[in-house]
Amino acid sequence: MDHLIKDTATLELYAWLDPDAELPGWDVLTGNPFGTSLPEDQFTTVQNYFAEYHLEYYRQRLYSNFPSRLHALLLFATRVDAENFRAKHPGRVFGKTLVRARSQGAYVVSFHDSSWLDYLRLPHSLSLTTLYEVSSHYWKGALVEEIGLRFMNERWREPPVIEALFQGTLEPIHLQQHTPWLPGFS
Repeated sequence: MDHLIKDTATLELYAWLDPDAELPGWDVLTGNPFGTSLPEDQFTTVQNYFAEYHLEYYRQRLYSNFPSRLHALLLFATRVDAENFRAKHPGRVFGKTLVRARSQGAYVVSFHDSSWLDYLRLPHSLSLTTLYEVSSHYWKGALVEEIGLRFMNERWREPPVIEALFQGTLEPIHLQQHTPWLPGFS
């Protein structure tokens, strides 16, 4: 399983954070772009809970060696992944800055295509078999675009946005501030 790493070698990851926020970054319980509802959007809250519940259910039973989405820090594998997430979900990162972080010491990290969560959040009913398949693809590190899912009788393909589930210590690397604002309007 090359998308699950237990190591001490330095690793760089990325996160969208509020300007006054400090690392470690996001986690499911304290707010992150994958799990936070936009204001007045109870349907999204239910969809997010549904997605997280099923991923955690299958992780506990079949993939317990992976970090839990409920306890790991949710970051992006690369700057490109963070920017692709912003392109797909601009409301989730509006007003946030892109921060690069470096691991310190021992850590466990796994990499997954966050587009699986987008699929789970679509307005559809999924059988238990389909939930198992989607969760299995997520935890095995498969990319959505490789599988060829269907939604409303159409092929559903999404470009990958690789998230990192990280357990360990991070230190921020200060970058030039990048926000969704145009220069001169921040």
